[in-house]
Amino acid sequence: MKKKRSRAFTLIELLVVMAIIGLLLSLSVPRYFKNIEKAKESVLRQDLAVMRDGIEKYMGDTGVYPDSLKDMVNKKYLRKIPVDPMTERNDSWVIVAPETKDIGNVFDVKSGAQGKASDGSDYASW
Repeated sequence: MKKKRSRAFTLIELLVVMAIIGLLLSLSVPRYFKNIEKAKESVLRQDLAVMRDGIEKYMGDTGVYPDSLKDMVNKKYLRKIPVDPMTERNDSWVIVAPETKDIGNVFDVKSGAQGKASDGSDYASW
């Protein structure tokens, strides 16, 4: 009588495969989260550059700084107020007023996020 051989995986083979998958995940997951943070920082830098460019154009066209970021949206200098990628809110931007108050309220804009970037600088100082 011939014995039928089973074509299934053994427990040892399954454990080896699971160990290899675990090792690969332990190497790739930290890199993944590091890249997510770098992407958020890039988006923050780009959002700040776009808003600052809009503020300068507003000043150049009207002779005064905008009263708020909503003014810039209403007058089509921005499509919408961007979401701060670090706080994930669009109302956390910190408005910097000009030295003289009679020329508007929004001279510059900074992130309201707490913490430090990958280069060691504070998000709020960008």
